Amino acid sequence: MAELHLFGEIEGASGFSERRLFCKWGLHAGGAWTLLAGAGAGQTQVDDPQVDDVAHWGHPLDMHLATKGLQGWPKLLLEVWHVDSWGRHGLAGYGVCAVPSAPGSHLLTCVTWSPRGSPGQRLLGPGAPRLLRPEAAASAGERFRLRTESAGTVQLRLGVLPRHLHRFGVAL
Repeated sequence: MAELHLFGEIEGASGFSERRLFCKWGLHAGGAWTLLAGAGAGQTQVDDPQVDDVAHWGHPLDMHLATKGLQGWPKLLLEVWHVDSWGRHGLAGYGVCAVPSAPGSHLLTCVTWSPRGSPGQRLLGPGAPRLLRPEAAASAGERFRLRTESAGTVQLRLGVLPRHLHRFGVAL
């Protein structure tokens, strides 16, 4: 079996119009992939930037995966949320970040987007409308029908350590 060890951190986010941000994340991979160790999903703490628009999270990532095939290469689905002054959670944006296939340390910037709602929908609660199935954001085939608007970006530092990928014809 080929293996992939991912480690690093979700450093933070910038460019969002909302404050008091946190990020929910989840690993999405094809059926041939198995998570051997580590958490496949999680959530950062809330950060409320006081000086600039950069939320700092420093949330650790550490996952060890095994695979029988390369289809469905892993990607991270990110959901950025904000907390308003009444403590309500609202969606700030979705993002999908493909895990690099090259070994080494990678600084990644994940662009996020949110579903565009009507002005009336925005008055009913905090944030943008939400997807019924957030994992649909990881599939471009399902997302093309949505009306969206750009949100901010999430910065990640990700170390990639592959093992035995040469068995599948991947030269590193």
